[in-house]
Amino acid sequence: MPQFNRRQRTLFGISFGSCLLAAVLLGAWLVGSDGLATQLSQRNLAPSFAHPFGTDWLGRDMLTRTLKGIRLSLGVGMLAALCSVVIALVLGMAAATMGRMADRVVTWLVDLFMSVPHLVTLILIAFTLGGGLKGVVVGVALTHWPNLTRIIRAEVMQLRAAEYVQISRQLGKSRWWIATRHLLPHLIPQLVVGLLLLFPHAILHESAVTFIGLGLSPHEPAIGIILSESMRYLSTGMWWLAFFPGLSLLLVVRIFDVLGENLRLLIDPRRAHDS
Repeated sequence: MPQFNRRQRTLFGISFGSCLLAAVLLGAWLVGSDGLATQLSQRNLAPSFAHPFGTDWLGRDMLTRTLKGIRLSLGVGMLAALCSVVIALVLGMAAATMGRMADRVVTWLVDLFMSVPHLVTLILIAFTLGGGLKGVVVGVALTHWPNLTRIIRAEVMQLRAAEYVQISRQLGKSRWWIATRHLLPHLIPQLVVGLLLLFPHAILHESAVTFIGLGLSPHEPAIGIILSESMRYLSTGMWWLAFFPGLSLLLVVRIFDVLGENLRLLIDPRRAHDS
């Protein structure tokens, strides 16, 4: 058996994760919306060949609902994670390039948000904004940036001492020119890794907030809504209502979490070829 180093395993993981994401999105598109229609004659059916994930109390196909819910969670999670990465980039660069006062303000904000659990702050923000897609996206974006902000701040401070940056300053280049030409290109790997690591957390927290009724609309086939609705039927033996959607969510989150962690180690030149 050939031995693969971390780079090869990570590239394989990227390929597998991309194929999985494409399969979920393609599957959600191929199944259409017929399985979401109410069919009382097909209600409460256990998993079978015709309905691999079973049906719910209204006869809706759980495989269709799960695929639609995963696709919705992926979209919301990606949007929220992207907003969080942008916040981290702006604050991290501001702390490292705009003087001591800006650094103190950003450090204080980071300490403030990290002193309170993410989920508590997320629930408060979502409740204040009235829930829905806006409440979830804004809540996740405003609660997941502190760790990445610290990383970007430290990276930019290290880059500021580089010789080519000092030469650009002596040549009279503006802060904006230095930031866009010298600093930002070196931050792209950290931003990509940060996005991949924030993505699964954003999906889980979106599902958690939706589960307690402060997230997406009940009319949307979101995983949090599916799990919340299935709780009242578990005591009747309809285990498949929560098992398959919950397992699908955990698998997707775990794959992207492992992918982000391996990619973080991959960009470290000292560990890129570890076995």
